[in-house]
Amino acid sequence: MIGLLQRVTEAKVAVEATTVGAIGPGILVLLGVERADTTAEADRLLERITTYRIFEDETGRMNRSVLDTGGALLVVSQFTLAASTRNGTRPGFQGAAVPAEGERLYDYFVAAARRRVATVETGRFGAMMRVSLTNDGPVTFWLQVSPGT
Repeated sequence: MIGLLQRVTEAKVAVEATTVGAIGPGILVLLGVERADTTAEADRLLERITTYRIFEDETGRMNRSVLDTGGALLVVSQFTLAASTRNGTRPGFQGAAVPAEGERLYDYFVAAARRRVATVETGRFGAMMRVSLTNDGPVTFWLQVSPGT
């Protein structure tokens, strides 16, 4: 499972010109579910995201997590993160979870996030979405949890 994290001052996601999720300061998580992922990978990735120290402390060092700051999460499904880009000029998506399994694990991840973080907003799985954000820093990290790690 892959999480592309962006520390934001604000972010929102719209479907058909209607905002379906929006946050202030926190983390925009673009979530990619891979074919072999299970709830164990979702749990491990969520633990890493919520405790990853990407927010500044009083000395200006990245030493605080979203849990420490009381920030929010905006979780948006993005199957293209699981694309194979090693060859050619067109990505392959055979590594991405099939849609039903991807949605199941996305929903699982969001439900688990809501038990840990006070404010969790989402996009809409499988929809064409428009994501807007103000990246704070910019600060962006790629976290990946593979089965068995």
